[in-house]
Amino acid sequence: MTQQLKGIGASPGLAIAKAIVLSTETYIPERSAVEQPELELQRFRNAVREAREEIERIRAAAEEKLGSEKAEIFEGHLLILEDPDLIDVIEDKIREEAVNAEYALYEVSQSFIETLSQMEDELLRERAADIRDICGRVMNRLRGIEGGDLSQLTDECIIIAEDLTPSDTAQLNLEAVRGFVTEIGSRTSHSAIMARSLDIPAIVGVGPDLRNIEAGALVVMDASEGILAVDPSPEELALFKEKKAKYDRRKAELAQWASRPTITADGQRIEIAANIGQLEDVQKALDNGAEGIGLFRTEFLYMGRSELPTEEEQFNSYKYVLEKMAGKPVVIRTLDIGGDKELPYLDLPKESNPFLGQRALRLCLERQDVFRTQLRALLRASRYGNLKIMFPMIAVLDELLEAKRILEEEKRQLTASGVEVSDSIEVGMMIEVPSAAISADIFAKEVDFFSIGTNDLIQYTMAADRMNETVSYLYQPCHPSILRLIRSVVEAARQEGKWVGVCGEMAGDLTAIPLLLGLGVQELSMSAGSILPARELVGQLSRNEWETLSGQSLAMRGQQEVQSFVQDHRRGV
Repeated sequence: MTQQLKGIGASPGLAIAKAIVLSTETYIPERSAVEQPELELQRFRNAVREAREEIERIRAAAEEKLGSEKAEIFEGHLLILEDPDLIDVIEDKIREEAVNAEYALYEVSQSFIETLSQMEDELLRERAADIRDICGRVMNRLRGIEGGDLSQLTDECIIIAEDLTPSDTAQLNLEAVRGFVTEIGSRTSHSAIMARSLDIPAIVGVGPDLRNIEAGALVVMDASEGILAVDPSPEELALFKEKKAKYDRRKAELAQWASRPTITADGQRIEIAANIGQLEDVQKALDNGAEGIGLFRTEFLYMGRSELPTEEEQFNSYKYVLEKMAGKPVVIRTLDIGGDKELPYLDLPKESNPFLGQRALRLCLERQDVFRTQLRALLRASRYGNLKIMFPMIAVLDELLEAKRILEEEKRQLTASGVEVSDSIEVGMMIEVPSAAISADIFAKEVDFFSIGTNDLIQYTMAADRMNETVSYLYQPCHPSILRLIRSVVEAARQEGKWVGVCGEMAGDLTAIPLLLGLGVQELSMSAGSILPARELVGQLSRNEWETLSGQSLAMRGQQEVQSFVQDHRRGV
């Protein structure tokens, strides 16, 4: 009987093949005393050195297969092997307790993994997987075991595993591996990111039921829907093959839009940009025809580490993105920490409602040392491309004016010290707080552009936490109240000759795009995978027609009525 499992579609696509099940057994070493701790220390250091050499070989292979951006993941792995917070603690345990290296490595690494796994922040939880991967390699070297080489797989297969490490993913033989499915993980885990880069289907977070799949079972995965079917019937198999053929044809059709400009059916130009959070996202944005970066979430440079990034580290990251985009606009958002994103090393006080607390620009104005470091890095990088700086989470004018004052102060100091800074940097702000949307006419006199962060704007307007499943029905991007706020922002900007973009999830929503187009939004920024369907849709729409239709939607009673209205008109009703 067919078994069907549901997970998170981490990398789209459809595949059918026999299952290869990777072992999930964890080696737990026994504690044993050693008579010569210094010799045991040397054995541990040799294992670390051999693991480092192995990772360097994997990095070289990944660079050849994926490019230097993706191979940067392994730079982080190498840094873990040099992290004194981990390595020195293991060595101290061997030396002070006179215990075997395997036991010391297991005890210390498990402590790190358990701590990180319990963090609310998703990126910090994913760092636990990196430490498990690295320490597993060192453990194998201590035990004299060679790591499994997934590059040697030759038969068509779908990998079933508790998790795949970045090094596992980088070694996949793409001639054989049709996709992978994991028990744990998220869309932002390293393995998911690399799967999207490799363009192979991936489903993650299926849960413990995945353990019931036997090696050799025929499995069908629809990673676009996050569905895995085990031992399908002949009828189900035939339907799936038909669906896969249709998917492949559709993918080929969309590919033609990557090199085309975004122009409406009535000849009006719209810019479709990409949202990115990591350096490796830039190439995928370009591959999908992004006309710019509409949102660089810089907080990811600060997360998954034990200390603040230096000015030089940030400068190099911003410079890389600007150079890679080769003159295309790059909107970089200043640090947006708080809410669901924490930095444990800042030791901020716990808040009963962090989404309404000291977050984003509010925190930066309080911690000007952190803010000024980031602004200097941005200003120094500005001469390498088309930089636009954007401030998040502004509620009142004084916050914007203070942020601009600090930016100008840092710019003057850099220029006075002989550092070249671009003289054409646009400065904008996000519209996420209803007070900012309502007062957009006042803010428009002080900025060069607005970017509407619909994710937060919707939750604050509806007074409904978008992370809370019990009130998730109130997350309604096409509700007339949201559309009215967007219209008022666009009209306020138009009066001052300023442009407006949308960088929340709404920007890539195929139902919302006609409305945003009609309301006068000039830039849509979305995940790279949404760009081609969005560009195709824009090419079918008349902006002039949707100006009238969007106006009609503002008078409707609710989201469902608006959505039906849009769908009917898209079908030509």
